[in-house]
Amino acid sequence: MGNSSRKEPEDEGGEEKEKKVKEEGDEEEEEEKEEEEEVIEDEELPLGVDDLLASGDPVLDLTYYKFRRIPRQVLDLHYLEKLYMCGNRLRDVPKGITRLQGLRTLALDFNKLDDVPLSVCQLTNLTCLYLGSNRLMSLPPELANLQSLRCLWVESNFFQRFPKQLYDLPNLRSLQIGDNRLRTLPSDLCRMESLRGLWLYGNRFQEFPRVLLKMEHLEILDMDRNRISEFPNLHHLPALRLFSYDHNPVKEPPRVGEEVLIVGEGAEEVLQARERKKEAKERAEKEAEEAAAAAAAAANPVIHGILKKLRMNSALNLAAAKEKEMESTGDEDGQNNDEGAEFEKQGVTFDDAGLEYDEGGGGVEYEREEFFCEGEGYEGYEGAELEYERAEMDYQYEGEEQEQP
Repeated sequence: MGNSSRKEPEDEGGEEKEKKVKEEGDEEEEEEKEEEEEVIEDEELPLGVDDLLASGDPVLDLTYYKFRRIPRQVLDLHYLEKLYMCGNRLRDVPKGITRLQGLRTLALDFNKLDDVPLSVCQLTNLTCLYLGSNRLMSLPPELANLQSLRCLWVESNFFQRFPKQLYDLPNLRSLQIGDNRLRTLPSDLCRMESLRGLWLYGNRFQEFPRVLLKMEHLEILDMDRNRISEFPNLHHLPALRLFSYDHNPVKEPPRVGEEVLIVGEGAEEVLQARERKKEAKERAEKEAEEAAAAAAAAANPVIHGILKKLRMNSALNLAAAKEKEMESTGDEDGQNNDEGAEFEKQGVTFDDAGLEYDEGGGGVEYEREEFFCEGEGYEGYEGAELEYERAEMDYQYEGEEQEQP
């Protein structure tokens, strides 16, 4: 018993010593880490990067340089509006990036981010943020600071649940969340009223999420590469212009509006049938217009007779008024009578010329030409910007055309 009492202080001293050694080890490890970061910051930049940094261009593209940390020289470029750092080895973003408050576009896709850096959430003027192909599983509440954000891409990550933090982004129009692990969508997703484009391809949906039928402002919806065997009637989405459902086990294409471009199994046949129907309708309308024009031409003699009578009466009244004026002033040498007769003769001749122009059908032909012109200039919905090219490491960012939302 005495031995154990003597041993107790020794054990306490040992624990304290072990704790102290551990703390010293942690401090040394942190110092080594800081030194390593300093080395990374001060390491020689790849060939050509110095020229990019000194160019003064508001767009800086440092993609695929294998940076483990954003070069500190970049953090001093206060004039930057677009910064592309995709395809590197970034695990975090330094706090110094908050000095770049002019940034509108930040691309950090194809890196090694486990979380959205909080420093990024302080860039309150961002409109486009690309975080695809990282290791994200959730989004921080601080993302709500990005009230100007219009375009967010978080595809090819590890989201199992739809991040409701996005509800706090009132101006978000384009959400790319394909190639994740989503099985369902929240029932209140329709709160995102500003959303116009939603990419949900490559997830694990087995049924079409019914909440999407309430999102009446959606223009683009991509459900490629899921496990959906049946789609509902999509006429409930009046703003829809592109719907893609390729690589789903469906038996037939979904029913959509006449203006909707569809992509998937059986879509080509549907689009061809729609085009034939449209052409037949246009031919029928054209034939109806030609028949109406012919009927109007047949009725023209009656109209010309009425116009002729009106013009003759007008000429006679004008001649009578002239004669009366001459009588009041007196006929000094009879010359005025001759002039009046000549004037009347000329008036009748002019009237005949006018009637000949009308009988030529010029007015009817002009109306027909005007009708055909009304239909020009509309070739259907032109949605080149709706095309989405999904290459693994090389693709064009959405929103570039918006800033040249």
